[in-house]
Order: sequence, then C-alpha cells, then structure tokens
Amino acid sequence: MVVYGFGAFVNNLLAAAIGGMVIVLNLGLGMSPALVGLLGALPRLTDALTDPAMGYISDHTKSRWGRRRPYIFAGAIAAGIIYALLWQLPRGESETFYFVWFLAGSIIFYLAYTMFATPWVAMGYELTPDYHERTRLMGTQNFVAQLAYVVSPWFLWIMNSGRIFHDAAGMVMMPMALGFLSVVLAVVAVGLGVLPAIVLRERMQRLAAVENVRGPSVGEKMKEFFRGFGATLSSGPFLKLCGATFLVFNGFILISSFQYYVIIYYVARGDQTLGAKYAGLAGTVGGVATFAVVAFVTWLATRIGKRRAFFVSTGVAMVGYALKWVCYNPELPLLTVLPAPLLAFSLGGLFTLIPSMIADVVDTDELKTHQRREGMY
Repeated sequence: MVVYGFGAFVNNLLAAAIGGMVIVLNLGLGMSPALVGLLGALPRLTDALTDPAMGYISDHTKSRWGRRRPYIFAGAIAAGIIYALLWQLPRGESETFYFVWFLAGSIIFYLAYTMFATPWVAMGYELTPDYHERTRLMGTQNFVAQLAYVVSPWFLWIMNSGRIFHDAAGMVMMPMALGFLSVVLAVVAVGLGVLPAIVLRERMQRLAAVENVRGPSVGEKMKEFFRGFGATLSSGPFLKLCGATFLVFNGFILISSFQYYVIIYYVARGDQTLGAKYAGLAGTVGGVATFAVVAFVTWLATRIGKRRAFFVSTGVAMVGYALKWVCYNPELPLLTVLPAPLLAFSLGGLFTLIPSMIADVVDTDELKTHQRREGMY
C-alpha cells in the first residue's frame, strides 16, 4: 500500500508544484495574468483528450511486465526529465517567447504525465477485490500523498526569499530559483515514481497475456476505443462520481490559485516574502491536518458507508471555505491558518473515497461488459 502511495506523492508533488511555480511567470517575469491563466488551461485540454486514449492503450497492452507497469516506469522518467527542462527559462526573452516556450513544454509534459498517471490510477483500482480494503488502500496512498502538500506551499517562499538565489546586487533571482527547484523535484519524482512499477505486481496481469491474441486492425481498435469510451460515459454511477470530483477538486484548485494573490496583496499588503510565508504556514497546517482527516474518513467510511462519509467530509470543507471571508484579515494575518484544518477535509475525503468508489464501479462494469477496463475510468 505504501509503495502505491509513492505514485500518489509524485502525482500530488508535480500537480502542486506546477500550480505554485507558474506564479513566477507573473511575479518574477512580469507575464500578463491572462496569459498565465491560458498557460494553465490550454495544456489541460489536450490532457483531457489523451487520458482516455492512454487508458485504452494500457487496458489492451500485452506484455510480460503487465498492462500498467511499463507505462508507469517510462512515464515517471519522462515526466521528471521534461518537468526539469520546462523550467529552465532563458533570461531576457520576450513575453511571447516565454508563453510559447511554456505552452509547448507543458503540452509535452502532460503527455508524459498521462503516460505515468493513468496506468498508475488504473493499477490502484485492481490491486484488491475487497470492498473495505479498497478504502484502506486509497486512504494509505492519500496519507502518503499529503506529504507533498506539506512541503509544496513553501516553494514560492523559497523562490522569493533571496537568501540563496540572488544577483550581485542582492536582488532576488526567481527564475534561477525556479530552475534549481524544478531539478530537485524532477529527481524526487523519478526516484519515487518508478517504485510502483518495480515493486508492485498486477492482480490482472494474466489479461495482458490472453487478451487480443488475434491483433485487431487499426480501424477495429478505433471502433473498440469509441465503444468503450461510450460505455464508460453511459455509466450513471461513474458520471455522478465525476461530477462530485469536478466540483470539489476544481473548487479547491480555483481557490488555491487565487489564494496566493489574496494573501500577498491583501493580507500581507503587497509584501511578497511575508505573503508567501503566511501561505506556506496555511498550506503546511492543512497538509498535516489531512493526515488525521484521511485516517478519520477511512474509519468513518467503514462505519456509515463511503457515500455518507463523502457528504460529511465535503460539508466540513464548506465550513472552512466560508471562514476565509473572516480569517483573511490584514489586521490579524495569522488567522489565515485557521480555515486550513477544515479545508483538509476537501481533498482528504475526495481522494480517499472517490477512487475507492470508482473501483466498485469497475466491478459493476465488468459484470456488464465482461472486460476489465480500469484504464478507461
């Protein structure tokens, strides 16, 4: 369970890092916030198209190493290398150059990221057939994954502190800090990301050896892909889980993206270093609190059911979001930390319970289609 959690740590680390580090394009390089927003959105559109394709490829792979492990191994290495290269920004270039550089690099990065993340998620759905053990598995991987959210809130403060990365005049060199930090993160991502592929064994590995013996043509494969895609979208329980994930996760990401600006320019009155410090404190408190939340939600789900436990965790998180209206106060800046433990119920409950429920949906899908299609989910 812990080794599978290393994949979750890499998943969260890269996701949190790219969200926190992209702010440097605005604060450090002066890029328009509108362009920064486009850089966050456009690559994810291609990512949305490649995810189901990668799931289909993984589901139908025949290999002595299984259906998931080869892609997890290669994807972790590729994603780490490309991530490090993405942030080696040349100095003194125009805003257009930085926009094109980051847009092209992000699209390539998310292709490699999809190669790693989609098979890794699918592997989690099939590791255990037990109803409650799935919740414990997802709780364990979420517990390990939260370590990323303990350290990632400090990335902006590290890049903005100027204690290490500065020029001869003592001015902060955020692009230099950005490049160094990305290399460190890439090394960690590769080192931990390959472990699930090396250590874990696939429960459904026999399918990689017996399915698709005839070798269908490209046209047949395309038809089969779209049939499978349509069957997935016709699953009512899956669509409900997708809707819940979309609302909870995107709400969290939307607020987190604006949070740095609100804390820096409102709570800290424009002091970037001080604002990054308060944001780091709030993020770390939330990350630490999530450890307790994951354990509590896992226990609660075995008592009242996964669905009700999800309602409880989301309800508590909503209280935390409401508190931000009061606690983001420039006169009492440390109150910024107060909502963090309640907000921990947001992702703490989401990534513990939703994957566990999707694994149950996959079993239902198998009864209907007589196929194991974890990758399509």
